[in-house]
Amino acid sequence: MDWALIITALVVIIAIGFDFTNGFHDAANAIATSVGTRALAPATALGLAAIFNFVGAFIGYWLGSGVAKTIQSVTTPPSGYAGLALVAAALGGAIGWNLITWRLGLPSSSTHALIGGVVGAAIVAGTIVEWGTVWEKVILPMVTSPFVGLILAFLLMRLIVQIFRNKNPRNVGKGFRHAQSVSACAMAMGHGMQDAQKTMGVIFLLLVSMGYATASEEMPVWIVFACAGAISIGTAVGGKRIMKTLGRRIIDLDPARGFAAESVSAGVLYTTALVWEAPVSTTQVITGGIMGAGVEKRVNSVRWSVGVNILWAWGLTLPAAAAIAALVYELIALLAPAF
Repeated sequence: MDWALIITALVVIIAIGFDFTNGFHDAANAIATSVGTRALAPATALGLAAIFNFVGAFIGYWLGSGVAKTIQSVTTPPSGYAGLALVAAALGGAIGWNLITWRLGLPSSSTHALIGGVVGAAIVAGTIVEWGTVWEKVILPMVTSPFVGLILAFLLMRLIVQIFRNKNPRNVGKGFRHAQSVSACAMAMGHGMQDAQKTMGVIFLLLVSMGYATASEEMPVWIVFACAGAISIGTAVGGKRIMKTLGRRIIDLDPARGFAAESVSAGVLYTTALVWEAPVSTTQVITGGIMGAGVEKRVNSVRWSVGVNILWAWGLTLPAAAAIAALVYELIALLAPAF
């Protein structure tokens, strides 16, 4: 019996499980604004998000899998079971933090939970962490992407107000409700391009460490199918809890502001995935977009206390996921000293 293959398959299943939790934790962010403005019914919005997450995962794969390659470059895991233990611990840290924040209804970043898990496990395992990659591809985008979303959504909303200021408000609202169907799908597709690739990268790291693939190979299509399917199913199953926070608690959105937030956020996701190849957080980008669209109306229209709670979750994600992953790695090493 090939125990190496069986254990590898089990860790791959864990990785797909993380992608599932990513779906119900993060992907609802893509369509929360459309539900908050009543442009789409929740069931319809979740269905569209699931479909376009799947489509986006394949688009990201066909256009080079840049985000997946960035995840792979954070660390080079040791070969054999030591590499397997590192990947399993990283996934444990990410899944643990995802479940904690999902239970609390906080839209934290699955992206940074996964990267924090990889870094925490690598540090404890004594593996080199490519801190230059972490800084350039993780920290900088993490800090800048929400503010870029905020500023661009503010500017787009200001332009929309100028263009439609003399139009019938009822007709304008109706038109932007229809437009939000498109922007929500675009946002969900951007999420698939970003987040499904991250799990693809981790699975590929595992296969390389176990000798089932080489680092120079192309991503196997079965990994793309598995990750795209898992994130889509997760979206359809459990997106409502986080969707309530983003869709209603930060600001009372109208259709025009929802359209502005979604359109800008989709653009940021596409740009970072295809140009920068940086694994940014859909949660952070859309939150920044929502706040920017709200600030255009007036500063006190945004419930800043909710934003502060979200900010705390963002700041804690990398170290918390890293700490959980480190503990999981130590537990694995205790139970299986050969690692």
